[in-house]
Amino acid sequence: MSDSANPFESLQSQIDDAASVLGLDDDLVTRLKHPERVLETNLTVELDDGSLEQFRAFRSQFNGDRGPYKGGIRYHPQVSRDEVKALSGWMVYKTAIVDIPFGGGKGGIVIDPTAYSTSELERVTRAFAVELRPFIGEDRDIPAPDVNTGQREMNWIKDTYETLEHTTEPGVITGKSVDSGGSEGRVEATGRSTVIAAREAFEYLEKDLEGATVAVQGYGNAGWIAAKLIDEMGATVVAASDSSGGIYNPDGFDPVAAKDHKNETGALVDFEGSEEKLTNEEVLTLDVDLLIPAALENAIDAELATDVQADVISEAANGPLTPEADRILTDRDVFVIPDILANAGGVTVSYFEWVQNRQRFYWTEERVNDELEAIIVEAFDSLVETLETHDIENPRTAAYVVSIQRVADAFEKSGSFP
Repeated sequence: MSDSANPFESLQSQIDDAASVLGLDDDLVTRLKHPERVLETNLTVELDDGSLEQFRAFRSQFNGDRGPYKGGIRYHPQVSRDEVKALSGWMVYKTAIVDIPFGGGKGGIVIDPTAYSTSELERVTRAFAVELRPFIGEDRDIPAPDVNTGQREMNWIKDTYETLEHTTEPGVITGKSVDSGGSEGRVEATGRSTVIAAREAFEYLEKDLEGATVAVQGYGNAGWIAAKLIDEMGATVVAASDSSGGIYNPDGFDPVAAKDHKNETGALVDFEGSEEKLTNEEVLTLDVDLLIPAALENAIDAELATDVQADVISEAANGPLTPEADRILTDRDVFVIPDILANAGGVTVSYFEWVQNRQRFYWTEERVNDELEAIIVEAFDSLVETLETHDIENPRTAAYVVSIQRVADAFEKSGSFP
């Protein structure tokens, strides 16, 4: 595995591939490949011992042609300007493939959240919210959770914004707790869309999901929920991994029990349902029917791609394949459901949350899940139609063709403003 691929360059390569199919003008393609603006700020925060520490933070607003900027905020030591720019660009095309009226944004703080207390993380979060305040709003830019953030951090941002603005505006952020205006079904949404897309791919490829073997790399929220839901659909989860390593049982294991073990011990390794320990790379190259990469970017590079044995890959993570790995897997007839579709459940249910916040009328979890399923199925159908109409080999390119056409149409039909 390599992290050498620049995620922003990977995004631009994906856009170029799709734009060549559409025959778009070079100047328009250039616009579609770059963010409209990027905020970079240094947060000075007092720690529990009274000392001061600085944290670098970013917010990229990539494209707002189809609606307010939308995208998560992640806390991770490897957050960088290029990563945030890439993730905000992926969000543009993710919202477009599922046809919800948002643009794309992304934010992050360079921090290891495990090294700080809850009170310190709250001060860091509120400091970032102060910096974001002039740029966000339910009709401007709507942040959400991402890696190492969740309902707690979103509640803090909402409270900071509403306090400073002297208003009540729950739609300023999504991914909140239900008691703070969040939506039912939001926690499971990313994992749910990943498996709905996988189910549709198996049907399209005329493969049987019942009894299919599954490996999940990354056992955070998206990964373990995808494992749980695919198990409920009749597939057999035989392997999973987290940062501690991987577990494997050829006869399958209970994904919920594995998650309980991780919660109790902090790691998947030594789970009693496992018969063998594996590395993360070994989990990615197992001979399985379905592989779900659910960790960070660049999990599979060109070298590792030659060893991947899965028939179908459903990308729960953002950018888990480098562009070269993607080309290798396409040449080997591995059907890759791209991240902008597979993991779009999170932003789709965030859209539902935003709608509910605006209306002050809240849906049942059943309605949320039904609406999500309809959108993901329709998006997959659009991908397949484009794949076949344009005789495209790579499903990712087909997804970008759909998305880029929608963004380009929105830009061109809006005219120009001096």
